[in-house]
Amino acid sequence: MVFHVRKATTKIIPHFRNGMSFLGSLEMGFFNSYSTHLRNTSFAAYKIGTGALDSEDMPTHLSARRFESIKAGKQLDSVNDDCDNQVLEFPGGKVKFTSQLSFIPYREEERIPCFRVLDDNGQPSMYSNFTQVSKEVAMKMYSDMVTLQTMDTIFYEAQRQGRISFYLTSLGEEAINIASAAALSFDDLIVPQYREAGVLIWRGFTLKEFASQCFSNKYDYCKGRQMPVHYGSKRHNYFTVASTIASQIPHAVGAAYSMKMDKRDACAVTYFGDGGTSEGDFHGALNFAAVLEAPVIFICRNNGWAISTPISDQFRSDGVVVKGRAYGVRSIRIDGNDALAVYNAVRAARKMAIQEHKPILIEALTYRAGHHTTSDDSTRYRPAEEMEWWRVAKDPVSRFRKWIESNGWWNNEAEAELRSSLRKQLLEEIQLAERSEKPPVADAFTDVYDVPPSNLQEQEKWLRKTIKTHPQDYPSNFPL
Repeated sequence: MVFHVRKATTKIIPHFRNGMSFLGSLEMGFFNSYSTHLRNTSFAAYKIGTGALDSEDMPTHLSARRFESIKAGKQLDSVNDDCDNQVLEFPGGKVKFTSQLSFIPYREEERIPCFRVLDDNGQPSMYSNFTQVSKEVAMKMYSDMVTLQTMDTIFYEAQRQGRISFYLTSLGEEAINIASAAALSFDDLIVPQYREAGVLIWRGFTLKEFASQCFSNKYDYCKGRQMPVHYGSKRHNYFTVASTIASQIPHAVGAAYSMKMDKRDACAVTYFGDGGTSEGDFHGALNFAAVLEAPVIFICRNNGWAISTPISDQFRSDGVVVKGRAYGVRSIRIDGNDALAVYNAVRAARKMAIQEHKPILIEALTYRAGHHTTSDDSTRYRPAEEMEWWRVAKDPVSRFRKWIESNGWWNNEAEAELRSSLRKQLLEEIQLAERSEKPPVADAFTDVYDVPPSNLQEQEKWLRKTIKTHPQDYPSNFPL
């Protein structure tokens, strides 16, 4: 994968293109109203009752009104008329005619450029025009990125030791997590996939809360019903993670539309991987978001692999960013390993989404430096050398550290102290979470029915009997 970097001014791909030019800039003054809005079309409702219309009348009755809103802007009165000067008044806007037989190419000759601010050495480009972040925000961003990186390493080791059943990391994708969260408001609803623990870190989810969920103890908000790393927190405005790929994307659109109806100064933000864009839920969600003009931000972590499937086997298009144009959604491609680029893009997208009630698609190019999950061995389908190169040469945490060091905000002593403190805290929380009681058996059967049906009551009795009969197969701290 090669990042195609041009000038550092960010371009947002508009709904409709005029030739090959791009419209828009991250500076909000450049975002003028260029979208073609849907026209209000009146639809007549017909009540077809018994005997109201017979089978012969129905086609004629409906077809007479079916295309009444479609009118030719210029009648074809003569074969000598210049076809290229004629237009068709079509719902959604005028469409020009052309006498040239020309198909839209499946892919442009030149790929969509990728916006970034910091180069690999953590230095801003001389052409960069970006919103600066304060020292306070930058330091929290870096601290949280290190927290996520350290937490992933230790919890992964805990799973390998058999202490938890499952885990997945965000190694190589820390900037997308933390920088996007920093650009959002706490009122914005997060509808995650499963690699966005960093958003929770930014919002104040504690190490104890992470450990409690992964160890499924009585402090777990999910009451032990979810797999590890399937976090959820109403208090942090973070929708509970679901394993099903892309199912969260339409949910985010629905939530965003409700925010619009309630006139809330907030938006919904949903995350997904490149594999999620191969699901029908992604396409349906983009279409509904565009039509309903829902304030939702779609953030795609294009890390090159959908488990073991490379993007070259998923789609022929120029990545994910071009898919937004097909549905009438503004889109941008960014360097997902550049925290400042992510921050600036999401910050601008949020402003557009809320003020203009428009969806935004962001494709963040990154790389999954770790295995897909603890159930995966990615060296079976990609070279270990490739993983190591991305982990070292393109590490987003190291790149951001170089930038804050160049500003005089960080040094080696502070780095060593932060990492040592985090490791100590995490090991303590893991030990406490491991010793804590599990949720009571009754919690497995509550919160669905007001009055549990007889089959659930029978299952609960059977489970209690099984635990008493085979106590060696269940944790000793599993209260009946």
